[in-house]
Amino acid sequence: MSARLSWALALIVVVTSGALMALLGAGDSASQSPVSVPAAAESARADALRADFPGGDRVPAIIVVTRTDGAVLSAADITAAGAGARVSEDGKAAVVVAPLPADLSGFALNDAVRDLRAETAKRLPPGLQAQVTGGPAFGADIANSFAGANITLLAVTATVVALLLIITYRSPVLWLVPLLVIAFADRVGSVVGSAVASGVGLSPDGSTGGITSVLVFGAGTNYALLLISRYREELHVREDHRDALRVALRAAAPAILASNATVVLALLTLLFASAPSNRSLGVQSAAGLVVAAVFVLLVLPPLLGLCGRKLFWPFVPTTGSHAKPLTESGIWHRIAAGVARRPAVVATVALAGLAALCAGLFTTPVGLSQTQQFRVQAESVAGYDTLAAHFPGGLTDPTRVIGPSASADAIQRAIAGTPGVTSVLPAGQSNTGLTQWSVVLDAAPASSKAFTIVDALRDSVHRVDGAAVVGGSDAQARDTAAAAQRDRLVVIPAILAVVLAVLFVLLRSMLAPVLLVAVTVLSALAALGLGGWASVHLFGFPALDNGTPLFAFLFLVALGVDYTIFLVTRAHEETPAFGNRQGIVRAVSATGAVITSAGIVLAAVFCVLGVLPLIVLTQLGIIVGLGILLDTFVVRTVIIPALFTLIGPRIWWPGLHADR
Repeated sequence: MSARLSWALALIVVVTSGALMALLGAGDSASQSPVSVPAAAESARADALRADFPGGDRVPAIIVVTRTDGAVLSAADITAAGAGARVSEDGKAAVVVAPLPADLSGFALNDAVRDLRAETAKRLPPGLQAQVTGGPAFGADIANSFAGANITLLAVTATVVALLLIITYRSPVLWLVPLLVIAFADRVGSVVGSAVASGVGLSPDGSTGGITSVLVFGAGTNYALLLISRYREELHVREDHRDALRVALRAAAPAILASNATVVLALLTLLFASAPSNRSLGVQSAAGLVVAAVFVLLVLPPLLGLCGRKLFWPFVPTTGSHAKPLTESGIWHRIAAGVARRPAVVATVALAGLAALCAGLFTTPVGLSQTQQFRVQAESVAGYDTLAAHFPGGLTDPTRVIGPSASADAIQRAIAGTPGVTSVLPAGQSNTGLTQWSVVLDAAPASSKAFTIVDALRDSVHRVDGAAVVGGSDAQARDTAAAAQRDRLVVIPAILAVVLAVLFVLLRSMLAPVLLVAVTVLSALAALGLGGWASVHLFGFPALDNGTPLFAFLFLVALGVDYTIFLVTRAHEETPAFGNRQGIVRAVSATGAVITSAGIVLAAVFCVLGVLPLIVLTQLGIIVGLGILLDTFVVRTVIIPALFTLIGPRIWWPGLHADR
């Protein structure tokens, strides 16, 4: 590609991107709350039916009032708490219900709860304290976790990437070029991804936007590292830096495109998920990564060509400066040659190590309750703890049962006879022939005990009338857990099928894709085992979140195959001339440094998710970060070279003859 054409394409991309950003705008997706329950779920249907009842357009926030010294409330204290205050049996706490609009979400809900907290604190006399809890308060505190999240994530991610690029290239200027390109791509990808997701009827939110930025920065930096590494390699053998850049782009582009296609298609398997937020994340992230690849392949090269060799200052590559080519020297060549000498021993030890790490899968609990979602103290959680210390469980956030009025007596008897139900009260009738009951469960919110009671309650009322539905916060959490379990069973096989298909097309081999996917899956399971163990035993989290295993597996497999593609495409290039054994050794020698740099960058970028106060994102950062490091230092450096050497030339059959 000529320099003039390269600049023309880059300008087209930049101008088009600017026009799209101006036309589409930033949107309000960052201000929306995640939607984790599909519309067909029973709790969602119950919420829709509640709108037909008086007050159905409101949801209760709970104000818990206590004395700061823990003493019994006086008559004046109870009056100050507010009209309709209910006092606990020990006389030390009072609760007041404050209805809020049911359609509030995200930052709007957070603003409403914040105002309620401020107004309540302002009107209470000295000596009294109030805590706002209940469903709306939990939702508001989660939404508040994403307030400014995009800016925080962008700033921390950019800083981490900049530091690692400076360390990688040991240049005070080179890091700026890829970082600026990827940062621009991230902003464009955010706008385009949100627009695409909204355009296909999905609902992007603050969590999907943050994860998309992490993916765009991580994968985009990997693509840039691969291109620049090949460019620097070619500068050692070619006088003209533009000629070196053209050769590097032709050599790196297939690997970048194959890698990008793999991750994009893997992300799009989330369209098979039932949870709306999962589907939105798939589309939004896939669009963002396409934008990242376009910027690295079309915008980055002309900037590199403009700067020339001096961009690498002070370690400027010069023609013939290496006594031996990169593929025949260096630490990675020594490691690869050592692996090739004893492939059976190396493969056995490394695979046994990964298998041992998988043991953590069997000892790590899965499922966080509503009060366990936060890594930092949230008022909704503190308020619930105060509430639970003075009132029976489930009293202030009851489960709702809605059924036909014609079966009202039988339904109420079924509810009352369900184990774990402490009380049941009729809560009104609608004009559509439905009756609603308020049901108090003897369990902590969104706990495993609450799920068991909800399942039993649904079974009881469904036997009486199949049209009856059970909703409320506990039922919604139960449906969320069920949706997560269903999504794991459906999406994970789809991910593996997509990755396998891409590798078949790329390598035109029968055995290599199966082997590579099998090793990648083992590595991902090892990371889940190790990361799950670390989350519970080192970081003290009570369990993995329901969504963590699916997202971690998706990112580990899709991004892990990135490095596989970087390695095997280079091996595919070297093998015809040097044979299978030397081909894989030369491939590891040439890509070892870039894969290591890319892996460290990507692991660090995912760890940035830990700046947000939600446990699920911290766990995702821990597991994916550990998994990428396992991929980088064990799978790509040791296991794959050992297995390719051990199996021999038939690993490439029938697409490549490697029997030299």
